[in-house]
Amino acid sequence: MPTFFVSPNSVTLPTIRITGDLLHHLRDSLRLHQGTVLTLNDGCGNRYRAEVTQITAQAIDSRILDQQTEPTRNTSPIVLGQGLIKGDKMDWVMQKATELGVETLVPIHCAHSVVKLNQERLEHQRSRWERIVRDAAQQSERWTIPTIADPLELAHICQLYASAPLKAILTERSSGPSLATIPLLHDQQQPIILLVGPEGGWAETEQRIAQEQGFLSLTLGPRILRAETAAIAALSILQARLDELKKT
Repeated sequence: MPTFFVSPNSVTLPTIRITGDLLHHLRDSLRLHQGTVLTLNDGCGNRYRAEVTQITAQAIDSRILDQQTEPTRNTSPIVLGQGLIKGDKMDWVMQKATELGVETLVPIHCAHSVVKLNQERLEHQRSRWERIVRDAAQQSERWTIPTIADPLELAHICQLYASAPLKAILTERSSGPSLATIPLLHDQQQPIILLVGPEGGWAETEQRIAQEQGFLSLTLGPRILRAETAAIAALSILQARLDELKKT
């Protein structure tokens, strides 16, 4: 059974009370019963093993058996700026980026993005993305759920992370260095910023904006990858180099 996220407010030592959507999922879909042992995260670095003591229509009550604290991070958090791509492809990037340990996901409005989000559609899409990353974080047994920023223009995200010591933009047909070989920081206080374009790639003006803000233009090799493939390939390379994929 995966790890489930609960609100910190639901934890009142030595008990945890589960309500809302998670209550319905555990009670009605998983048909939880009294005595079942759950693994619950509060999203603040605490993980609990708890035994179900009571199930009602209003709540599931549980008794904490033991508690763990998130291990100290020794590597840089990753911020993924992903150019908006169509439908389930963007959902897939959100899911897989969560599984690969990204801390912050930033959708980017791009010149070549097919998708254009208005405010009404954004609210619906954001709710969908939040559900996807929460489920992915639970399945992959993460300690925390990634943050999803509101979609930004490229110039805005470049300005927002202008002071980051390691920031890069993936570009096709680039003569720049490879993500597999550039020097990496291992500083948990400094994020690594990685920008990936939409289906049509970056416009020349966008590449220039990023480079003027100090973003390295990087390549993943001679092949032209789809946007969603490029994001996951780059994150896999980065996490392997940060030693985040080793067995602990």
